[in-house]
Amino acid sequence: MLVYEGIVRGLESVGVDAAFGGAGENAAGLMLALKESKVIRPVITKNEQAAAFMACGYAMYSDRLGVCFATAGPGAFNLISGLSMALTDSYPLLAISGYSSLKWTGKGSLNETSGLVRTPDSQKMIAATTKYSCLLDDIADTCDVLEKAVNIAFEGRPGPVHIAVAEDLTDPGLSVDNYRDVRLNIEPVAPDPARVEEVASALVSALRTGKRVVALAGFGAIRARTGTALRGLLERYQIPLVTTLDGKGIIPEDHHLAVGVFADSGHKSAWEVFLTADVVLAIGNSFAQHATFDFREDLFDGKKLIHVNIDPAEINKVYKTDYAMVADAGLAVPAIAEAMARSMEPIATRTYDAQDYDSERIVKIRRKIHPGKLAQSVSKLLPDDGIVLADAGAHLAWLGYYLELSEGQHFRKPGTYGPMAGHTNGALGVKYAHPDRTVVVGCGDACYLMSGFELMTAVEYDIPVIWIIFNDGEFKLIKLYQLAAYQKSGLVEFNNPDYVAYAKACGAEGYRVETVKEFEVAFKAALASAKPTLIDAAITRLALPNYSPSPEGILHGAWEMFRKRFQNE
Repeated sequence: MLVYEGIVRGLESVGVDAAFGGAGENAAGLMLALKESKVIRPVITKNEQAAAFMACGYAMYSDRLGVCFATAGPGAFNLISGLSMALTDSYPLLAISGYSSLKWTGKGSLNETSGLVRTPDSQKMIAATTKYSCLLDDIADTCDVLEKAVNIAFEGRPGPVHIAVAEDLTDPGLSVDNYRDVRLNIEPVAPDPARVEEVASALVSALRTGKRVVALAGFGAIRARTGTALRGLLERYQIPLVTTLDGKGIIPEDHHLAVGVFADSGHKSAWEVFLTADVVLAIGNSFAQHATFDFREDLFDGKKLIHVNIDPAEINKVYKTDYAMVADAGLAVPAIAEAMARSMEPIATRTYDAQDYDSERIVKIRRKIHPGKLAQSVSKLLPDDGIVLADAGAHLAWLGYYLELSEGQHFRKPGTYGPMAGHTNGALGVKYAHPDRTVVVGCGDACYLMSGFELMTAVEYDIPVIWIIFNDGEFKLIKLYQLAAYQKSGLVEFNNPDYVAYAKACGAEGYRVETVKEFEVAFKAALASAKPTLIDAAITRLALPNYSPSPEGILHGAWEMFRKRFQNE
């Protein structure tokens, strides 16, 4: 079999059933191999960057390997943003790219990226955004290299890997004569029993002595599917839960122990519970900038921090840990709960303040929609197993604050790499992996303008995602930053096209809405449709995302900002 036929067959052997990529001469053999596959469904995107984002979406909740591919040179470089997102967001992903002919290395052949004679060095660039990158230069190594890459993608903290295939190996006269299926040998990151007992003892001691314990869940907890086990632990000992935006919805947000999102754009109820806590059980957290109020140095003053994370590099990265456990949260949480149950009985039901969604304080706008109302309507109408993706922008803060998730629903935002359009395109991969679930994207108009041409890809491959465009004709967050830092703004406004006409021209459904009632009619129609759908929602420019630079509240944060500015003058 040819080199790409061997790679495709190897991917089939580990359960891959989708691949997203861009067309190109160096990827021609892979495209033919995918066309002949009876297992893997290929999607050819308009831009390779979108393919990498789609592979991230495919891996997001599926526990399967996301696969993307591109031709050599510029095609391969277009994958880098998606690889960077997979690296920071912990998605198992394999990128396959072409590579120019080795026999012409150093001569400046088409798409050469050897790093020689004024050519870029693709191996160094892609290695910087992956857990492992390899140039396949011997066809006999095909199965060994593929097996190593796939295992590295899944081992420990998941992430992206890359294989570049030299054009020399794609010669029809060469064959993979030693083909074998890929063997997965992934050891789970199990918790150290001694650490389990140590953490359990610390939690039991705190609860028995009246200390206030709070759980803080990040995306690592969702990625490890700890929702059921965590909920059982919280309910047994009546421990309140706050989440980062990445951990939002790990248990239903109407649960009496779910007190809100803890972030600079989060809920006052979550801030208050966290501030009064004596012990914080952090599960799957990286303590990112917005989840820590810009890495606030005093955030854990007077508190004991218990940190559970699969990645040892996260321990003590931002805050000193009192009790650390390097383990998969899916194994750690049940182990902690079991150890605690051996020495402590359940605690009687306690009540905590619920999330303050500020519905009574949403300003009523006559002609345009308040984005908070938009998010609340999505909450009301979203199916039980719905997935809501927020792209980078102000709409992320509104969705994170106002969207209320029920059992079985998911919410995801871009991680710390934070690319615009990551989820506008990534949603196609999410839907491809979960065809029976509703997938909704909340995206800014700027995000959609950057990459919305993949709507044609959604139509061509029958991927019925729903995009809600928060349309206000401006870069909202950039404008707010300019005003806060410089007391003026500039170059932040832009024009939008007729999205309804565009959607229909692509063969999709499209709606323009200017009231909440119109939005709900359009959203219901989109849910009932089997076609990709754009909803162009005219939102007001007057609404501001809920934000505080301090967990002690907006006024306290404003005073801190004023004091710092005054001291610097």
